[in-house]
Amino acid sequence: MGKLDGKVAIVTGAARGQGRSHAVRLAEDGADIIAVDICAPIDTIEYRAADSDDLAETAAEVEKLDRRIVTREADVRDLGALQSAVADGVAELGRLDIVVANAGVFSSAPVHEITEDQWNTMIDVNLTGVWKTVKATVPTLIEQGEGGSVVLISSSGGIQGFPNFAHYVAAKHGVTGLARTMSNELGQHSIRTNSIHPTSVLTDMIDHVGMYRLFRPDLENPTHDDFREALQAGMNVLPVPWLEPRDISNAVAWLASDDAKYITGVALPVDAGSIQKL
Repeated sequence: MGKLDGKVAIVTGAARGQGRSHAVRLAEDGADIIAVDICAPIDTIEYRAADSDDLAETAAEVEKLDRRIVTREADVRDLGALQSAVADGVAELGRLDIVVANAGVFSSAPVHEITEDQWNTMIDVNLTGVWKTVKATVPTLIEQGEGGSVVLISSSGGIQGFPNFAHYVAAKHGVTGLARTMSNELGQHSIRTNSIHPTSVLTDMIDHVGMYRLFRPDLENPTHDDFREALQAGMNVLPVPWLEPRDISNAVAWLASDDAKYITGVALPVDAGSIQKL
């Protein structure tokens, strides 16, 4: 018996990285999955975008666990597309219990050099997209009348400031405030809302040459190993350069389960102590 048997979870940004990991981890505990991802490039974002094949791989991994999954290609900036994905998933899987607003993007520049397009993309995806995910899902949770768990993926940058990505930090701080407010609004419906605040997580979002150069500007052609050394030296209290996606997914699964049935309004760092170090 899994802790999430009979539950249905929606995960945004589910095609790869943390999103895929969250979907698979929840399925391991018995949940069926609605997996949503844009599966397309996004303006101002340098690293490789997820695609339809990535989303299909997420579906295959969930199905290997003998769980059901509904996949939809939808942009979290498009409320109508999200609402359609939710409606399709609930129609096929029967209900909705867990919301994991994970979809996010990253870019970097000093605050005075951030372009309007960079700013708008970051806020639209990482903050407004989270709110639209909530708007598309919470009415179903309320209508069912059986409570639920909403997990918003923020960042250590949702608690602390970091140089060279003010737009990202601003969006992630907004997610933190959104979760806290939702916990007050939705508690009467037994819907719990929490945010998770990871340090660096080894996914395509950080594992690319643009990030290598950000952390090793002293090198003409920094490598993955140079990047690792920079993070190892300066990022976390615990002696690790980054976390793996599953480290965050374990926290998602806990907050989604009855083991956390009285936990709401919490900003949970899963950060190897990075917030304490800065």
